[in-house]
Amino acid sequence: MSHENLQRSEASERSALISTTSYDVSLDVRQAADPAVPGYTSRSVITFTAEPGSSTFLDFIGGSVHSVILNGKSLPVGDVVDGARIRLDNLGVENQVAVTGTALYSRSGEGMHRFVDPADGQTYLYTQYEPADARRVFANFEQPDLKATYTFHVMAPAEWKVASNGAEVSRTLLTSDPATACWDFATTLPMSTYITSILAGPYFRAEDRWQAMLDDGTQLDVPLALYCRASMAGSFDTEELFALTKKGLDFFNRLFDYPYPWGKYDQAFVPEYNLGAMENPGLVTFTESYVFTSRATDAQYQARANTLMHEMAHMWFGDLVTMQWWDDLWLKESFADYMGTLGVDRATDWDTAWVNFANKRKAWAYVQDQLPTTHPIVADIPDLEAAKQNFDGITYAKGASVLKQLVAYVGFDSFIAGSREYFRKHAYGNTSLADLLAALNAASGRDLSGWARQWLQTSGISMLSLDISAVDGSSKDPAVAGAATGDASVLGQVALVQEAVDPVTGREELRPHRLRVGSYDFDAGGALVQTGTIETDVTGARTELPQLAGQPRPALLLVNDDDLTYAKVRLDPVSEAAVRASLDRITDPMARALCWTALWNSARDGESPASMYVDAVMAFAATETGIGVLLNVLDNATTAVERYTPAATRGRVRASFLAAAAAELDRAAPGSDQQLAWARTLGTLSRQDGALLPRLRGLLDGAYAVEGLAVDAELRWHLWHALAANGQASAAELDAELARDTTASGRAGHATAMASRPDRDVKVAAWDAAVHGTGLSNQLLTATISGFTTAPPALLEPYVEPYFDCLRAVWDARSIEIASRIVRGFYPAAQDLPDGGEPKDHPVVRRTDAWLDANPDAPHALRRIIVEQRSHLLRALTAQAAVVPHRPPNLAALG
Repeated sequence: MSHENLQRSEASERSALISTTSYDVSLDVRQAADPAVPGYTSRSVITFTAEPGSSTFLDFIGGSVHSVILNGKSLPVGDVVDGARIRLDNLGVENQVAVTGTALYSRSGEGMHRFVDPADGQTYLYTQYEPADARRVFANFEQPDLKATYTFHVMAPAEWKVASNGAEVSRTLLTSDPATACWDFATTLPMSTYITSILAGPYFRAEDRWQAMLDDGTQLDVPLALYCRASMAGSFDTEELFALTKKGLDFFNRLFDYPYPWGKYDQAFVPEYNLGAMENPGLVTFTESYVFTSRATDAQYQARANTLMHEMAHMWFGDLVTMQWWDDLWLKESFADYMGTLGVDRATDWDTAWVNFANKRKAWAYVQDQLPTTHPIVADIPDLEAAKQNFDGITYAKGASVLKQLVAYVGFDSFIAGSREYFRKHAYGNTSLADLLAALNAASGRDLSGWARQWLQTSGISMLSLDISAVDGSSKDPAVAGAATGDASVLGQVALVQEAVDPVTGREELRPHRLRVGSYDFDAGGALVQTGTIETDVTGARTELPQLAGQPRPALLLVNDDDLTYAKVRLDPVSEAAVRASLDRITDPMARALCWTALWNSARDGESPASMYVDAVMAFAATETGIGVLLNVLDNATTAVERYTPAATRGRVRASFLAAAAAELDRAAPGSDQQLAWARTLGTLSRQDGALLPRLRGLLDGAYAVEGLAVDAELRWHLWHALAANGQASAAELDAELARDTTASGRAGHATAMASRPDRDVKVAAWDAAVHGTGLSNQLLTATISGFTTAPPALLEPYVEPYFDCLRAVWDARSIEIASRIVRGFYPAAQDLPDGGEPKDHPVVRRTDAWLDANPDAPHALRRIIVEQRSHLLRALTAQAAVVPHRPPNLAALG
């Protein structure tokens, strides 16, 4: 039995028996550069206390265990090792256990990941553990509430850079092998296993310092370092990253009134990373895609800054104070997501942080919260597999949105005061929801238990809309009522209507909302500007807004103006007409972003044809000044075309959008972010439509030049993907492109393009390599899946049955990270609804249902992915089936 999936009940029993004090961990990675060596020696010495006479277990997932010594006595390895667990019996009050074994290098991004740079052949190592992969590197008690101090020692090639959570104390060359050095690191403050970290390899390193004067007159002096692979050093904008880091540390130290506690602050940008970043104290790791080797938009730079601030906030929320178990994962991720945006907004020069949050992060939450697998922010996490699946839009973005609503509800000062008390009281400890509520209750003077139950312990999303009657009450549509009253421009009664049902319990859950309703009208210059706003508390199904009664009818009434609460918004008919006619004339970026979101939700929900969203994008996207919003709406429009538009009309809608993208590419300001956005969209749309392939090839070979457009490595692979998907790129051409771009991203681009070719043998090879082979790293696996699924339906249809047949075997044989990518990526999602067909009767939907019925005992995490993919497919088919007549209201009411 593997015992890898630790149960919450087991973790609770273990923490009731023992308390951990310290770890001393030695790792020997001297031979990491030899691909024939699969692992490395790991020795973990742990001191802990226990109930006398009790038994417990250690966690270790490795190649082998060589020895286990408990309180000076060597234990028989064959008797005490059972899969991923090491049994410890007859414990004393004070205990020390030493475990020596062989840990394995990873190619999945879990544990100690080993990467060989294709650009120069150099080997790089880094660790990634969340939620429970430290046990792949050293034996430990792998759960967040068993905190301890850590002292790390690493033996590695002497010319390498090596780092850990603690500062380097010494570096000693071995007398027996001068090519090897031993690094010793300072003992850390108490922390959880999952945020310990090791970095080793010929990394490029830059150094700086941050200093701050504390209130007591002492000076805080924090060494800073940045790391990336040597081959990327020329693109590493260290000056900008150090500047952002210092701004963030200035901001959070003042905000939290608790000095940064972890000594140094290193940030490493590493290859093939599974996450955006990870908050290891003293050594934060980021995906190296944040080192921009090709042209990047301002939105990408802002997103990087947001991630940097997010991880920095974790130094307090998550690292200093940590959740007891993964049920309260939100205690760190929701707060960090909120604080990351707040940090960008208040500590940097960007002024669109909350606009991008509303348009991008909340959109992720809205999607996740409408799946059958939705869950409360405070979730029920019975085991580690469930914890792995819960790093989702609800835990991050919905939680952050709800915190923004909490700030509106209790006030920012009370929220921060409560946070400060929370840090002071629970530093280096573990907490649950009750601990945070106690601090916030005291700071705000309000009992937040009811608020927490309604927002944090229920599921689903509220729908907000306006119920508007005419002045004589004869109609709910003043634009129509004008015919009877002769005064359609005056509002009658206006009420804010809330609909909310918890999809898990089936109960109505009407949440409290503190929000604004904005009135927008056209000014003398034709701009659509805010002319008034009402701030109100919504507490039930219907909230009257008497302030609006008898007022002139504005062109647009915007519910949740300024995006204070978390809810979907339906525009009233007159407001929707104004938005569809004049979205580009809304001057406020946040209001414009919220209107884009309302139109997108309408399309996703089948309330309006997807083609109408595409029409809006073609009409107004070119004038969108917010590059983050533009990138998002272009992605949405592409999804609307390829997934939500009926097959019978898709070709026409796609052709129109493709022509518009080409025209906007030519019109965009040379060298602008907008120009790059349209170029990327042109490439994406061309994967399914070959009309403009000659233009794409011209961009690659220089025959077609667009002034100011840098056709660099990233864009080139984007264009090659489109050509390959249409059978217009040979293997020899793609190999030649790889020869000119020998980077890791180039290798991934090559894998995607090669697997995109519409050839049966190509698809067979890609399927076998991904599903049956083990030679692909996490990055190359994802690239191969992306290419495989870019194909005409006829090429993919033969893989529907093999997909369902392989699911259990893949889940059992592969790590959860790799298995999840395969299960999610190969799901046959690109399906069309036959004319007159019912979405629930589609063959793939029915085959999915049959698999779920036949596999009730499948691991919960596996079933969750399948259920979610089914839901995404059913939504797409339902949108395709939507036949919604578009009857614009009487626009005369808009003036």
